[in-house]
Amino acid sequence: MNIAQKFCSALAVIALSTGTFFITHAQAADPVKIGVAGAHSGDLASYGLPTARAAELVVENLNAEGGLNGAPVELLVEDDACKPEIATNTATKLVSAGVHAVIGHICSSATKAALPIYHEADIILMSPSATDSELTKSGNYPTFYRTIAPNDAQASSIVNFTVGELKAQKIAIIHDKGDYGKGLAEDARRIIEQDAKAQIVLFEGVTPGAVDYSAVVQKIKRTRADAVIFGGYHPEASKIVTQMRKKRMKTQFISDDGVKDETFIKVAGKYAEGVYATGPADVSANPITRQYREAYAKKYGGEPGPFFDNAVAAALALTNSIRVAGSTETEKIAKTLQVQATATPFGDIMFDKNGDATGVGYSLYVVKKGEFVQVD
Repeated sequence: MNIAQKFCSALAVIALSTGTFFITHAQAADPVKIGVAGAHSGDLASYGLPTARAAELVVENLNAEGGLNGAPVELLVEDDACKPEIATNTATKLVSAGVHAVIGHICSSATKAALPIYHEADIILMSPSATDSELTKSGNYPTFYRTIAPNDAQASSIVNFTVGELKAQKIAIIHDKGDYGKGLAEDARRIIEQDAKAQIVLFEGVTPGAVDYSAVVQKIKRTRADAVIFGGYHPEASKIVTQMRKKRMKTQFISDDGVKDETFIKVAGKYAEGVYATGPADVSANPITRQYREAYAKKYGGEPGPFFDNAVAAALALTNSIRVAGSTETEKIAKTLQVQATATPFGDIMFDKNGDATGVGYSLYVVKKGEFVQVD
């Protein structure tokens, strides 16, 4: 049994033991059921497991204080491995189990695949990490909310830094063809073309999971690009950067929050040095951040990993809105999310009519001596 399986089994035991508590001590109140969906196995489990653990810590605190409006909170955790075809099954399971709201999914492609199922069931889905701009801009997903800024905001930060700070004039844009990576790449291309201060010398997708990316690396080299903007996740980014550096290419590499993960550094090793990536702002000084990171360290040991703070914010915002609304009805929860601020690691946040959180943005990080540090 791998670590992810052990974790999911442990959560199942917790849910069962908590269910026994509900039966013996809370006959009068049915539990508030909150689903948690994300990658708990596979290459991107380092993104999904922190979210599940964040939700668990928030719910443990709530239940210790008496639950929500006298009702205990029950977590139902499902693994989608960040794969769209699994995410639809995950969503169906959670809807069938009678969840009142869901925290997740983690990847934009999995989120987009699952959203029609939640929409049809009129269930709120709140993601800590799905950034595809269309998820909130299209108007197709009125029950979708997120505690992370969209791709167009992230792309703007990347382009402004690449052109303004790094002074790049010739830029190659590479993406992984997915909703997240390609969406960010297209946003970056649009911003560069509108500004006209830099030239796009290559715009190309790569196949996720490939062993060798030498063909696209050679194309980048031939363009004499000053910088590469990559839209996608750390498995592909680590391979591309490694092959670039082995060819002695000094081209700057700038990517997104799908790359800002310790796993990228572990895989790319010394070749990760100097790579830039966006990520949620450093909120380590916030007392709520400290509270939950300390709780994480005590229970699990070590640092929580990417999107943990965003997941804490999602769990707090959802549960606080249920409490204030005094109801698990989606319409009442949604209305409360848009008018009632919740204290989170990112400060007091509310949500606009599209589902985007106010006051949540991006920072730039660079790998120095084997770790990501925030760029001043």
